[in-house]
Amino acid sequence: MLLLVNAKELLPCISTSNDLIGRIKNGGIAIEGEKIVAVGSTPEIVARYAAASPEIINCAGKIIAPGFVDSHTHLVFGGSRVQEYAAKMTMSREQIAALNIPTGILATVNMTRAASIDELTASAEDRLRRMLCDGTTTVESKSGYGLTVSDEIKLLEVNQKLRASQPVDIVSTFLGAHDIPKDVSRGRYIESIIKEMIPQVAERKLAEFCDVFCDEGYYTAAESKMILEAGMKAGLKPKIHTDQYSVIGGAMMCAELGAVSADHLNYVDRTVMRTLAKGNVIGVVTPVLDFAVKHPKPFEARAMIEEGMTVALATDFCPACWCESMQVVMQFACRNYKMSPEEALIASTVNGAKALGLNDRGTLAVGMIADIQVWDVPTFEDVIYRIGNNAVSMVIKKGGIIHRTLRVKDEL
Repeated sequence: MLLLVNAKELLPCISTSNDLIGRIKNGGIAIEGEKIVAVGSTPEIVARYAAASPEIINCAGKIIAPGFVDSHTHLVFGGSRVQEYAAKMTMSREQIAALNIPTGILATVNMTRAASIDELTASAEDRLRRMLCDGTTTVESKSGYGLTVSDEIKLLEVNQKLRASQPVDIVSTFLGAHDIPKDVSRGRYIESIIKEMIPQVAERKLAEFCDVFCDEGYYTAAESKMILEAGMKAGLKPKIHTDQYSVIGGAMMCAELGAVSADHLNYVDRTVMRTLAKGNVIGVVTPVLDFAVKHPKPFEARAMIEEGMTVALATDFCPACWCESMQVVMQFACRNYKMSPEEALIASTVNGAKALGLNDRGTLAVGMIADIQVWDVPTFEDVIYRIGNNAVSMVIKKGGIIHRTLRVKDEL
């Protein structure tokens, strides 16, 4: 048994009548095996379990919170688009093209196809190690940089290898409908997704979700519906990238289908927001991606919350948005999108879990998986105040301590 005690604040992320995150001063938490067995004040926790001779960790002066659930990433890919990103700081699209710098999704597709499954696994493991050190304990990982049957399967196989090789939980999503490859006709490729890819993904249980990029220049609402319905028929739950750069009916369509989440949503209006709220479709928004691509229309998180939507935050880690830290995501969400620190934390934990259909994590409550982070900052609000700082001093995954930092004064 493991006890965390004397926390300056423990943040269950369970709303009370006057506190969205349910702060507990001088909080403590008891863990047995992989699960949380008690949450409360330190005196209560110590008195209840002292006879069990538990391991006790003194969290005096620190903050205890649930592990982050990053509900939208493109974790597995080959290569880098750093040249493209750097060039876009000062150059026009025409100037970049004149320099023959590969750009966009299809540039990453070429680099990913050229990488072996071992190379892709190793690079993703490296990213996951840094995510874990920043407090993330569950990550959704999409395919989508293969765009052939064999390469999409390869990416999903990497997700399986990652589950076995490192502690962060991986939720796998099939995103064969990420773009249209140049060497195949549109109709033939969509047919391949429906008749070849989805059946193999489902039969081999390589993914929990089927996703599609429904936007101008990618997949129409009708095409997206056809793909998602094929996925649902095969047992894959629907998710969607939509309304990021235009309004072509994707958000309304996914509400009709009962999608688990609709992601990006830069162009949705309040009417659509109310529809998504009524349909219990989680809105996954990605503030650092909007910054990285200098999006012309930032999403409206405040309006989404006002219209009753459940909003989740995610990194959208990908070659166009190399962000591994959910703390940074919270910082951007609060400063640029009018979210309170409490709303941002809920969106990064319990609502992230909801966006992945998970009800066993994201809060600190009895019976939940013991995915926990400890922050070495004086107040909860310091996490969004100290920009770029990593507040994490400890990460517990399924009841085990898997990451611990050593402060300079401890080393001395």
